[in-house]
Amino acid sequence: MHQEQILYAGNTVDANSALIMIHGRGASAEDILSLSENLNVQQYLLAAPQATSNSWYPKSFLAPQRENEPWLSSALDLVHITVQRIITRGITEKNIYFLGFSQGACLTLEYVARNAKRYGGVVAFTGGLIGDQINKTLYAGDFEMTPVFFGSSNPDMHVPVERVHDSADIFKKMGADTTEKIYPNLGHTINQDEINKANTLIFK
Repeated sequence: MHQEQILYAGNTVDANSALIMIHGRGASAEDILSLSENLNVQQYLLAAPQATSNSWYPKSFLAPQRENEPWLSSALDLVHITVQRIITRGITEKNIYFLGFSQGACLTLEYVARNAKRYGGVVAFTGGLIGDQINKTLYAGDFEMTPVFFGSSNPDMHVPVERVHDSADIFKKMGADTTEKIYPNLGHTINQDEINKANTLIFK
């Protein structure tokens, strides 16, 4: 299972806001932290949990959730631990932000949907809610207009655009201030426009 390995960077002394950054499959906490150089988060505490063997769960996010257990539950637990570690530093949940790419974006969305409340903001670069079908009974709460940005390609080799649409719709119904931008033939990557959108909509 995943161990409590969390890398901290940014303003580790007196930050009022924090950004949890969740890496994708085959990547690392160091990799996702490097993305912060392009974001308006200079005064934020940055926290990046590290997945065991660089993968949060073994199969596609579109597999039945039971086929990704117990790794999926362990990954969600580690994100929750990261949130709690930040809260003990005196930063409130309203000032905690989330960002993930690919598998990390899926995990990000799954965590915040299962724990919906007012957060600082959420950025999902190429991701959707997890499961062969979306189990809406797992999601309750109210985002209270938390700004959420979904950015993805159509097509994408791992994340069908329909799942991005469906996930964004659920977030909207749960009270999120949702923005969705689909880029034709972008590929499985992050482009400059997505960075710009994150900065103007979330890290403003």
